[in-house]
Amino acid sequence: MKRYEGLFILNTAGKEEGVKTALDKISSEIASAGGKVETIQKMDRKPFARVADKRHTAGFYANVIFSGTPAIISTLQSKLALDEEIFRVLFSQAPEPKPAK
Repeated sequence: MKRYEGLFILNTAGKEEGVKTALDKISSEIASAGGKVETIQKMDRKPFARVADKRHTAGFYANVIFSGTPAIISTLQSKLALDEEIFRVLFSQAPEPKPAK
């Protein structure tokens, strides 16, 4: 099992309560694909540096660290691409946590 980090940009359109439901949905998708969520870090709503579409000028950022097999990434990308609440997703391999001294 490898450790991954997913940076999610959520399209909540000003609905702050929509963030929790979107993150719950992401966690359940990771669990159903065979992964295990370690931490969820909610960031803040940030404006985009480059606006591609005038309807989407900002997004709510969230960072999810999870572990799973390498096949989980392609499964999650195909499932989450269909979700309208998720604007963008970036997956990367997360480094192992360093033990405390």
